[in-house]
Amino acid sequence: MTAELLDGRRYADMIREELASESVERQADLGYVPVLAIVVLRDRAEMGSAAMASASDVYVRQLRRTARTVGITARVVELPTRSSASELLATLARLNAESQVHGIIVQLPLPAHLDRSILLDAIDPAKDVDGIGAINAGALFLNQPARVPATCAAVMEVLDRAQVPLAGRRVVVVGASAVVGRPLALLLLRRDATVSICHIYTRDLPAFTRQAEVLVAAAGKPGLITADHVRPGAVVVDVGINVLPTGGVVGDVDYAAVRAVAGALTPVPGGIGPLTNLMVMRQTLRSLDDHREPGGAR
Repeated sequence: MTAELLDGRRYADMIREELASESVERQADLGYVPVLAIVVLRDRAEMGSAAMASASDVYVRQLRRTARTVGITARVVELPTRSSASELLATLARLNAESQVHGIIVQLPLPAHLDRSILLDAIDPAKDVDGIGAINAGALFLNQPARVPATCAAVMEVLDRAQVPLAGRRVVVVGASAVVGRPLALLLLRRDATVSICHIYTRDLPAFTRQAEVLVAAAGKPGLITADHVRPGAVVVDVGINVLPTGGVVGDVDYAAVRAVAGALTPVPGGIGPLTNLMVMRQTLRSLDDHREPGGAR
């Protein structure tokens, strides 16, 4: 058996065209271009080498490039790395109040002196296009409309594009993070899947994963999922992005070994990654429904 390749790049091309068309239609209706604000904490003066600059600059460039291809204006809002919590919160409050801004995303991780929890109530839920806030997390838990983390939305998009049935099927998610594993499990429950979450304390991981008709690896550990973990014919989605000392990028799945067992498999790179920024753009476009024209009341 050789697994079908779930090609995220091909899906991304399709979604990009759809969003570009939707953006044109929305701009014609509303009379203005949607704006995504990207908040970045960094100090250019401290970036003495390309390697030091890459994590921040590549992230911003990719978001801006993706926004441009779908007709969204990406505005970068830079703050010094040493900014206090109150300064970051004041910036987010200002962006919340700007009717010309329709989506807000904060680059993570934050500097070590800032706790991510300060963001839970800081972004207007309607503009929280990466679904990191407590209001959207609560709405997702209560099965209400919500902005969801982009990676989770990308996983669901790949499953839908590949026409993978979920209702009644056994799905195992390996990884219990607040930004992928847990919200993804809730999205799968919405689709009537029978969901198990495994994590670092799970005993006998293969005993769980071999039951999965759909297996999602999101633990951040290269090569964690081997052929012995996979039920023959299962759909395997690899969310992991792990940079090796050699500079290569691999997922959480032993790709070559698992491809001989699985029925379908996402590669790394080229699987979930190409869709994540597009999901941010999609939720930015959706947020237009929660705003009136610039200068008007929200």
